[in-house]
Amino acid sequence: MEGKTGLMSSPKEKPHVVCIPYPAQGHINPMLKLAKILHHKGFHITFINTEFNHKRLLKSRGPDSLNGLPSFQFKTIPDGLPPSDDVDATQDIPSLTQSISTNCIGPFKDLLAKLNPPVSCIVSDVAMSFTLEAAEELGIPEVLFWCSSACASLAYGHFSVFIEKGIIPIKDASYLTNGYLDQTLDWMPGMKNIRLRDLPSSIRTTDPDDIMVKITLQATGSSHKAAAVILNTFDELEQDFLDPLSTIYPPIYTIGPLNLLEEQVNDEDETLAVLGSNLWKEEPECLDWLDRKDPKSVVYVNFGSITVMTFEQLVEFAWGLANSQTSFLWIIRPDLVSGDSAILPPEFLEEVKERGLLVRWCPQEQVLKHKSVGGFLTHNGWNSTLESISYGVPMICWPFFADQQTNCWACRTQWGIGMEIDNNVKRDEVESLVRELMVGEKGEDMKSKSLYWKNKAGEAAKSASGSSCSNLEKLIKVLLQS
Repeated sequence: MEGKTGLMSSPKEKPHVVCIPYPAQGHINPMLKLAKILHHKGFHITFINTEFNHKRLLKSRGPDSLNGLPSFQFKTIPDGLPPSDDVDATQDIPSLTQSISTNCIGPFKDLLAKLNPPVSCIVSDVAMSFTLEAAEELGIPEVLFWCSSACASLAYGHFSVFIEKGIIPIKDASYLTNGYLDQTLDWMPGMKNIRLRDLPSSIRTTDPDDIMVKITLQATGSSHKAAAVILNTFDELEQDFLDPLSTIYPPIYTIGPLNLLEEQVNDEDETLAVLGSNLWKEEPECLDWLDRKDPKSVVYVNFGSITVMTFEQLVEFAWGLANSQTSFLWIIRPDLVSGDSAILPPEFLEEVKERGLLVRWCPQEQVLKHKSVGGFLTHNGWNSTLESISYGVPMICWPFFADQQTNCWACRTQWGIGMEIDNNVKRDEVESLVRELMVGEKGEDMKSKSLYWKNKAGEAAKSASGSSCSNLEKLIKVLLQS
């Protein structure tokens, strides 16, 4: 009997793909979606988490949640960091990145050698560039998965040029506040007149040996060793960036939005639908709360899995939301406030008790496509941004780090679906932007453009002739040839 792509259905005869994400929530999520899609297309999957995140997943999703399936297994490697007493801690990204680059290649090679059936191909997060060395040594083909947008990937691809032009490192920390970041670049293909502050935040270092810049250079510099590059986006959204990007990297396959492709897989295969990747325990009760709200009346607020803010910023966001007189669902992680607890003033809680709901984590995709949600206050991580685009929800953007500044720029200037809040957030600005988003003239224009991009995303990922569906079939051929 043959599977959906003409592959033999016996697990022993399926081509075996190893999927290894960078060990952070925003990287695990899309990689698991991709792994489920490939499994549905006939591949045997081994999904590799770090031991630390494996424990977090078991805690958040239950002791049997990673048992997997006969042809979809979960394995672990150590991340090399000292053990943490807090299983829910968000690991420090620079420290984690440094440790991975020096400590993971040995355990990864050992695991590859033990896997059965033998590994046909590796699909690796581009931030795990050590996997290319292991793949080359063991003679296993590799495909790289960029979890960022095409526009951010294009910016990352120019880091070596930024160094040549003296943009990285910046000369002095005072440049961060003296207007230096407001100057524009007129030479970047597809991104003319982008401000320095709209480039990935790792350009803002004064350290010539900055680990995040170093890893970016390693990742972009070694990408040519891969058989292909995968992007979670769709052609119609980012063609202006994909054209120049294709001159830098190996063949690029745009197969997004992955959340829309995954929905079709989950609808057809209940065994895959139960596999999830949230490192925090979800509180699905918020969906019942949304059911009681009017259509398009709720602002969804979530700053992702890594963003941290000061207590003062938290309070400004809180009173801005309260003063807007708009209903809101706000996701507040326990570690959202840097060095302090994320406990809001009792007078705020009393003020919003009839129209505000605060929870620790939620099933975001179900929230964003809920009929009651009319806007999204977001950090502009690429998963959140693309999911918002998929479900036609306009955004207020408060980017924190990495590619989020670039995604915010694209939402504002290229797609017309976002407005930016100043980093030094003030309650009056939050109130004003929330009102504009929900009932203002600009908000109406953003809603119209969001609906346009929602339809384009659906055409790309849901139609058999859509660009992402076609690119997925081409990618599968590449993986089979491997």
